[in-house]
Amino acid sequence: MIQAFGLTSNSRKDLPPAVDDVSFEARAGCVTALLGATGAGKTTALRLMLELEQGRGLTYFRGRPLHRIAHPSREVGVLMGDVPGHPARTVRGHLRMLCAAAGVPVRRADEMLEAVGLVSLRDERLGNLSRGMDRRLGLACALLPDPHALVLDDPAEGLSTRENHWLYGVLRAHAAQGGSVLFTTSEPKEAARAADHVITLEQGRLVADQEATEFARTRLRPRVVVRTPHAVRLAALLAKEARTAHRSVEVVREGGNRLSVYGSTCADVGETAFRHGVLVHQLADEIGDMGPCAGPIPSEAAEAVQDPRTGATGPETGELLGDGTLGAAGPEMRGGPVAHDDFASSSGSRMRGARVMAADPTAHGDQVPHSNQDTCSGPVEASGHAALRPAAASRAPAPLSPLPPPISVRSAPSPLRPLRYELRRAAGIGTGFLTGAAVLVTSALTAVLLARVGHTPQARLLAAWPRELPLPPAALGTGLLGALAFGDEFRHPALAADRGTVPRRLGLLTAKLVVAAVTALALALLVVGCDAEVLYLVYGRELTQVPADWLSLGASWFGLVVGCAWAGVLAAGIFRSTTAGLAAVVSVPVLVVPIVRKALDGGSVRAAAGLPARLREVLLLQWPFGGERYLAGAVRVVAQPVGGALTLSLTALLCAYLLTALRSRVR
Repeated sequence: MIQAFGLTSNSRKDLPPAVDDVSFEARAGCVTALLGATGAGKTTALRLMLELEQGRGLTYFRGRPLHRIAHPSREVGVLMGDVPGHPARTVRGHLRMLCAAAGVPVRRADEMLEAVGLVSLRDERLGNLSRGMDRRLGLACALLPDPHALVLDDPAEGLSTRENHWLYGVLRAHAAQGGSVLFTTSEPKEAARAADHVITLEQGRLVADQEATEFARTRLRPRVVVRTPHAVRLAALLAKEARTAHRSVEVVREGGNRLSVYGSTCADVGETAFRHGVLVHQLADEIGDMGPCAGPIPSEAAEAVQDPRTGATGPETGELLGDGTLGAAGPEMRGGPVAHDDFASSSGSRMRGARVMAADPTAHGDQVPHSNQDTCSGPVEASGHAALRPAAASRAPAPLSPLPPPISVRSAPSPLRPLRYELRRAAGIGTGFLTGAAVLVTSALTAVLLARVGHTPQARLLAAWPRELPLPPAALGTGLLGALAFGDEFRHPALAADRGTVPRRLGLLTAKLVVAAVTALALALLVVGCDAEVLYLVYGRELTQVPADWLSLGASWFGLVVGCAWAGVLAAGIFRSTTAGLAAVVSVPVLVVPIVRKALDGGSVRAAAGLPARLREVLLLQWPFGGERYLAGAVRVVAQPVGGALTLSLTALLCAYLLTALRSRVR
């Protein structure tokens, strides 16, 4: 069961809140529709329930607020808007990636493809899906962790009639298995057809809470609208003739001089008014499916305040009897003989005769709010006295309720299996493979040109790194791949579709750094091997000899590409942009290296030569297996200007990332 209490959004400037003190329930085993016109506050209410927007109120999902649930995606499946997947990713690849994020077995992806009818499109790109197929994929994403509740924002928007039937069939099947379903819509007919319970919002306020059968009875029936200065007299005449003819006619006085007549026609109403000399200003057929905003026009509301012809002040509250007298609406009426009138004790289309009642001043049009206390199945039969309310109580202000608790924006979910998620994310699109191929081709061509020009050291020749360029193609490629690790997340936030952001978790960051490092090492090895093979084929063996200090050169080479990849990951995670990540990689040799070179001025390299020996003397440590040599090599790599600049940049970026993560948690 979903229970919402006092949902209230924060007002902006002098505007009223989009949602104001809305409370309702969506019971288990039921399909509940949240109905409202555009701008009524439906989406805002859902965002408050899901803790995606700040405000006030409280929402329980099976008795627990969402921030107290360990894995919210396994409790609530959400579909708001289009599927935020990368256009080049396949349908199956997207679901497999979300399996790792939700912590469910990968076979669940194939099961959901079969459940939503997308098996034949499993290898189709997300960018090529039609609107209906995108809705199917979105529903599969919501159902992937097998949640108990489904919360959908206008899921049938833009779908055909056939797709609508399929969608609501899936929702009803989920409810039949004991789940709760809550969806928003702006179409009253759709709400009555697809839902068991209908909750109506207007301008951010709850105006009706009805069973679907009662909603259809009060909102979707054809009616005859009459405007006459003699509304009380005409209503009594219509009720009297209906009883005489044994017809089911219901007359509702909506305020002022407006009547709504159910179960009759314009011809019958017009003939009755003509025979008895009743002046009619308007006589028209209407269908009560014009949405929650259907109600009396402003001029009628003004007339309802004071009607000089009838002498009534405000809308009548009570039941108009067949003899034309208005029965008192109060507790004493129920015990008197009038309460047992034969036509006042029946309701809806089941009654014999006619029922004439005044509309609730808090409702709009022919909409009658009902309390949420019935079950989801079975017709709802309201008695004729259900509309009786004391006039004083209808005008008395409601008691001020205590301020609901504040709603804090819940942090975005982190993948439960971050390393598996990152591997599937990176391998699910061809961008990484195309970038690697471009780096290999560019490096091979650059190495051949450098060998032809000459005067290039062997190490730079194998790395295809001209002196005129700040970074070799391999370092730029690994930096781009690292920047894409977070850049694609912010462009297509599959982890947090409704937030547009990415969770700042150390587990996710570690997974991205590990995958970026492995990718960078593999690309660095391939670049050196490919360059050596091309140089051997073009110029022979003399240009492919291994340098004598290959160990330190290899460490420097691997440190360079891994450092560039990590710089791209961290910078893109901080600035939320692939371009910013790549710019941070390029800025290391262009801006940071000159600063570090001036600070070090080459002295640190000479001083680093005796560092292992000095450490052994101070710490009394014996380096096994020639550890002094490896430590000296690592220190020399870091002491180089490029190594020092990368170390400084990575330290600053990591501290900035941790600072932003802690700041978001404190908020």
